[in-house]
Amino acid sequence: MKWNLPNILTLLRLTAAPGVAVMFLYFTRPYADWFALVLFLLAALTDWFDGYLARAWKQETKLGAMLDPIADKAMVVIALMVIVGFSSWSPWLVLPATVILFREVFVSGLREYLGDVAGTLKVTKLAKWKTSFQMTAIAVLFSQGVFEHYLGMSVFGMDERMISAILNGDEEDLLGLRWKLLGMEWAGLAGLWLLWIAAGLTAITGLDYLTKALPHLKEGK
Repeated sequence: MKWNLPNILTLLRLTAAPGVAVMFLYFTRPYADWFALVLFLLAALTDWFDGYLARAWKQETKLGAMLDPIADKAMVVIALMVIVGFSSWSPWLVLPATVILFREVFVSGLREYLGDVAGTLKVTKLAKWKTSFQMTAIAVLFSQGVFEHYLGMSVFGMDERMISAILNGDEEDLLGLRWKLLGMEWAGLAGLWLLWIAAGLTAITGLDYLTKALPHLKEGK
C-alpha cells in the first residue's frame, strides 16, 4: 500500500465520518451542529483535494480508488442518519434520505458481488454531481440546526405573545429573532430541495449502475 498525501486525506475523511455523529454525543446543541457542520465541510473539501492532487501528482493508487467511495458513502450515510435522527421525522426528509441510503447499500453490495469486474464500471460525471448535491444538501441541513437552536436559545423564557410581537415588528427585535427564523426556514427549505435533487440523481445513477452490471450477472458469466 502506498501512503501518499491524497490517500492520507481520503483516510482522514473516512475517520471524520463517524466524528460527525460523535459531536452529538459529547456536545449540546447548537454547538454540536456547529462542530458537525465544520467537520463535515472540512471532510467534504478533502473529497475534491485528494482527487485533484492524485491526478495532478500522478499518485492515483488502488488504495485510494478503494478508500475514496467508501469515505464518501460513510460521510453521507452517517450524516443523514444524524440529521434524520434529530429531526421531526418529516416524510419530506425521511423519503429522500431513504432513497439515498438504499441506493448506497444496494450499489455497495452489487460492487462486492461483481468483484474485479466492478472496477470496469467507471464513475460517471452524473455520479459525481450526485455526491456534490448530497454533501451540499447535508451541509445546508446542518446549518438549519444551527439557526433553529440559536432561535430556541433566544426565545427561552418568552411567552408566545412576546415572540409574536417581536416577529410582527410590534416590539424591538434586540435578539435577532427574525433573521434567525428566516435563516432556519430558508436553510430547511433549501436543504430539502437539494436533498430531493440528490435523491433523484442517486436513483438515476443507481439504475444506470444496475443496467451496466446486468450483463455480468447473467448465468455462465
